[in-house]
Amino acid sequence: MTPLDGESDPLERPAPTSHSPVQVAGEASHVAGEEVPPTELNAWRRGFTPQAEIWNGRLAMVGLSVGLSVLVVARLASR
Repeated sequence: MTPLDGESDPLERPAPTSHSPVQVAGEASHVAGEEVPPTELNAWRRGFTPQAEIWNGRLAMVGLSVGLSVLVVARLASR
């Protein structure tokens, strides 16, 4: 269906534009696809930041591993 009288199509998406870094809590975040130095990923930052999410995942995996190890050891020790 074509728009009438120069109206724009409401379902038409705008052309992609270049993304600039977004300021989050006074710090510039990296553009998607850009290399991030390992020191930046391993930084201990609080709040809703990528670094906090990385540490959250790491600590969750440590907790899961320890919990499963305790269950396996307890199961083997009870025989």
